[in-house]
Amino acid sequence: MKKLTFIMVMLCAVAMLFAAAPINYYDAAEGKTDNALRLALQGVIDNHTVLSYDNLEDYYPSVDATADNKVWDMYSTCTFEFSNANCPQKNVCDCWNKEHSVPQSWFSKAKPMVSDLFHVYPTDARVNNFRSNYPYGETSSTAYVAGNSSSLGRLGSSNFAGYSGKVYEPDDQFKGDFARTYFYMATRYADKCSNWTGGMFGSNYNGLNTYTRNLLLKWHREDPVSVKETLRNDAVYVHQHNRNPFIDNPDLVEYIWGDKKGENWYETSTPVEQVTFANLQVYPNPANQVVSVTADGVDQFTYTIFDISGQLLLSGSAKSNDLIAISQLNSGMYLFQIDANSKKQVMKLVVTK
Repeated sequence: MKKLTFIMVMLCAVAMLFAAAPINYYDAAEGKTDNALRLALQGVIDNHTVLSYDNLEDYYPSVDATADNKVWDMYSTCTFEFSNANCPQKNVCDCWNKEHSVPQSWFSKAKPMVSDLFHVYPTDARVNNFRSNYPYGETSSTAYVAGNSSSLGRLGSSNFAGYSGKVYEPDDQFKGDFARTYFYMATRYADKCSNWTGGMFGSNYNGLNTYTRNLLLKWHREDPVSVKETLRNDAVYVHQHNRNPFIDNPDLVEYIWGDKKGENWYETSTPVEQVTFANLQVYPNPANQVVSVTADGVDQFTYTIFDISGQLLLSGSAKSNDLIAISQLNSGMYLFQIDANSKKQVMKLVVTK
């Protein structure tokens, strides 16, 4: 119980400190309503750094890693090494590959959508193949995808009002993730998405059709933002230099598509300002072999490094600007705790190899 409590406290601390974007990031959207709010957000997050589709595998260890540095797959319960990608798969759990949650055929494989990390996830290759380019939805089917109990989600005829074709229904624990992914896509590509095929986008509701709006609002409300999403949002920001506004500020969904349409949106909290040490810096971050720590009024400190499940990996003491070796850490996200002057603070540390 003590370990579980510790893990939850640590994760909540990281969520509070890093769930928000940099100060003033969303200022241009303040006071906007409805579609004007969506277009203002597009102006904030467009012109991101476009990554190479062929090299996306290089980013996943820092973006989609579990606590034990395996691939975080939302389509199966399989355990994949990051090196186990793109094999000639035949069965579930053979390997993983890149899944466009918004199928690339819907936008004709055009750039920059084709390599946007916010919607291209690592998933089991066989389940990915079965999902194909079917839209997301809900189904009464109880059969495992590909007939394998390691798969997550179901494939079958839609039983959600507004669409009657075949759909892929994700696992309940990830429905909100995919909903907020689609809200991002309808905002980042607000000038394009109304012309995409596939049966989910359109001009009815600010980039979405009626069916999709109703479905995704339901999923967004039932499955709130998780620590996983928050950490992933921060990690993608490191590489693409843009963010998913609907992870940073989930209430935006209601102002654009939901119950608060027509109301002016204002960002009312700034968790980034909740710090203990003045001008605390852990750098470089992302890091590879070593890091240093500086903070006003701190000369000597102790540190502990945990993975996101709360397992202690490294600890020691150091002075300001000392080089702290982290070469034994794999690529991924870690919690870096600093203790000094009877105070402590948790920082997020990204390691890339």
